Amino acid sequence: MHKFTVTLTREIEADTAEEAALLMYQELSKAPVPDRYAVTDETGMTTEVKLDREKADEFASIDHTADPGNW
Repeated sequence: MHKFTVTLTREIEADTAEEAALLMYQELSKAPVPDRYAVTDETGMTTEVKLDREKADEFASIDHTADPGNW
């Protein structure tokens, strides 16, 4: 299994880093889940990924831990 760093970027105006994080959390809890991400692999190569919302929702609804290929 490989390791990836998935980054979601939002520009948020705030007085402190903690407030910015809380505002981000608030946005994620109320708004639709973002569909654009930056994904960095183990070699440091970054790829911009835009998910197909329908396919992403289908993937999220399946328990992938039940697949023996994931063990």
